[in-house]
Amino acid sequence: MKLLLASCRPIKLSWLALVAAAALMLPATAVKAQTPGAAAPATSPTGNAKNGRELYLKYSCYACHGYSGQNGPGTRLVPARMTVPVFTAYVRNPRQMPPYTAKVVPDAELADIWAYLQTLPRSPLPRDIPLLTQILNEK
Repeated sequence: MKLLLASCRPIKLSWLALVAAAALMLPATAVKAQTPGAAAPATSPTGNAKNGRELYLKYSCYACHGYSGQNGPGTRLVPARMTVPVFTAYVRNPRQMPPYTAKVVPDAELADIWAYLQTLPRSPLPRDIPLLTQILNEK
């Protein structure tokens, strides 16, 4: 791979050098992305939870993630720790499920599903389950 400098002379770079340069730039962008108080982009969809529930059922998300989003062989979706863009990226390029392209599930529908997941109740903490507390106290 060749890179042209201001003097227009080609310089050969190895792939390792390019990867190293990219790795050096990533922490700066990560810090910028995590800056508190940074506003979300205005184009970020918020979603419709009611429609999201219907889509969750239509696309059979419950088959792997359960009706509560917390059980089944799929990734636990509740509590949702992902933002809409991260959730969309996950669905588009997942690790352990079939990918859903934008042709199959448009971004707006994924935003609706994400909004629905936000409405699902979280599991109680172990200390808030009376029977579990009783069993643990008996030992």
